[in-house]
Amino acid sequence: QVQLVESGGGLVQAGGSLRLSCVASGRTFSSYFMGWFRQASGKEREFVAAIRWSGGIPYYATFVKGRFTISRDNAKNTVYLEMNSLKIEDTAVYYCAADPYYGSKWSAGGRYLEVWGQGTLVSVSS
Repeated sequence: QVQLVESGGGLVQAGGSLRLSCVASGRTFSSYFMGWFRQASGKEREFVAAIRWSGGIPYYATFVKGRFTISRDNAKNTVYLEMNSLKIEDTAVYYCAADPYYGSKWSAGGRYLEVWGQGTLVSVSS
């Protein structure tokens, strides 16, 4: 069974940091792109960041560049999202996703991506 399991969400004050983890299991993701999306209450799901499991240049949404860092640990089958200088508007459910390709499928909320996690809630308070 192919699975992505997120963890690391929680409540943090504005300006603080969190690190989200996404553990992949059930198949070989070595050729996949792994990424993060988020969905705030009442809003559309939006792309945050992505990286190829085998390495390479990561991709970021404009609004998080410089504050968030995506990385992966192949030995642990885990993708991370390090979030710094968090803002109240970063409050959302964060989802991990995976797909063999990077391109238009990662836009429009990533609705056609192959694998999704269940999400982890990040709440940023003032």
